[in-house]
Amino acid sequence: MDKENTLYLDLKDGRVVIELLPKVAPKHVARIKELVRQGFYDGIVFHRVIDGFMAQTGDPLGNGTGGSGKKLPAEFNNEPHVRGTVSMARAMDPNSADSQFFICFADARFLDRQYTVWGKVTSGMEFVDNIKKGDPRANGSVSGPDKIVKIQVAADVKE
Repeated sequence: MDKENTLYLDLKDGRVVIELLPKVAPKHVARIKELVRQGFYDGIVFHRVIDGFMAQTGDPLGNGTGGSGKKLPAEFNNEPHVRGTVSMARAMDPNSADSQFFICFADARFLDRQYTVWGKVTSGMEFVDNIKKGDPRANGSVSGPDKIVKIQVAADVKE
């Protein structure tokens, strides 16, 4: 395992290990690691979770409209959107990805080459499966959405 290109995503039920893909999305991987090292994602909610599709996070506002304030140029690649794929969310503009990303629960090949894939889950997918489904903005959920407890670059973690 290349610890500099591995993320530990801690969720309420356990740790998800994500292998980063700097060869296919170098700018996105660099920016994600920069945000992770700033603690940007810690405590951010999964604001859009669609059963059988994906869980989306990375918006500090928690409603799908926020970001870090730095847009990234698209790095569309040939990595498939399959179970465990980690890919950038964006608006209509292909070069509008910022800090929001999603993890696929299942194959979503219709997204291929339209969103930048930058990582893949190598272990802990069962914890991703446990993320509370739904759109907390729409259903007024009393308990609220699940959050990222903490996310770290593996190289920075003192074992």
